[in-house]
This record gives sequence, C-alpha cells and structure tokens, in this order.
Amino acid sequence: METAYIKTPLGIAKIMGDEKGISVISVSDEGEVSTKISSVLKEAVLQLNNYFEGKRNDFTFKINPYGTEFQQKVWKGLLEIPFGKTMSYLELSKKLGDVKAIRAVASANGKNPLWIVVPCHRVIGTDGSLTGYAGGLWRKKWLLEHENPTTQQSLF
Repeated sequence: METAYIKTPLGIAKIMGDEKGISVISVSDEGEVSTKISSVLKEAVLQLNNYFEGKRNDFTFKINPYGTEFQQKVWKGLLEIPFGKTMSYLELSKKLGDVKAIRAVASANGKNPLWIVVPCHRVIGTDGSLTGYAGGLWRKKWLLEHENPTTQQSLF
C-alpha cells in the first residue's frame, strides 16, 4: 500500500492505495507533505488538486474502499449524489430501500474512507442543517460552498 500526503485548502490529505485502487483519503490539520508521489497515486493526487482548483467536479480514478456489504451499498448511493447537490439522510435511506435504516445509513456515511471522492459531505439533515461530519462541520460547509458557490446576481 502506497501513501502520499498533499496540501489542500482544508488541511493535509492522506491518500492510500495500490494497483487495485485508492482505499483511503482522509484529512487532518497536520502532517508533512510528500515530496515524491508513487505512480499508483499520481492520478488521484492530480484529480484532487484539480477539484480544489475548481477544475473538476467528478473523479475517475479507480477506488477500492474496504467496508461491509451494507457500507459499500451506502457509499455507492453517495456516489450518485450529483456535484453541487445535497440529500438528507432520510432521502438516502429511502433511495437505498429502507427508510427505517436511517441510523445505519448515517453510521455507514460516517465511516466513509474516501473523503470528498465518495461525497458524504453532500448528506445533510432533513431540515437542511449541516449535521455530523468526521472532518468537522467547518470542512463540510467549505466543501458544499466550493461545489455550489453563491453568485451575486446583477441588479441591471
């Protein structure tokens, strides 16, 4: 498993993967940026940098997250939330076929190992509130604003 650390506007992103795909992308407030990036991680690093520069709204590199069958199902559902859009935990539970599984869906969402790429930040409370986010609510707010910036309307 190869590992690289890159600087992002939200902290230092840790990227882990191998020839089967990227398994982990996480963020922290500290860490040392990698000076050399393994060939298996280069495309992920490039696409993440493009995302933060506003040049990309989807990811095409191969992913290989580890999780239970249920977690995999939830993460696949997260991948279907379009860039710049949000969905409530309740809506996601309904979409996955079990409205009563809302807590399990929220738990699986919180265990998402692929920060940003599997867009758990796009899931919000039914009332529109920014609920729970492993990276901190300030990061969730930043990501949602990055993906759907408010533009000033012209008065003329």
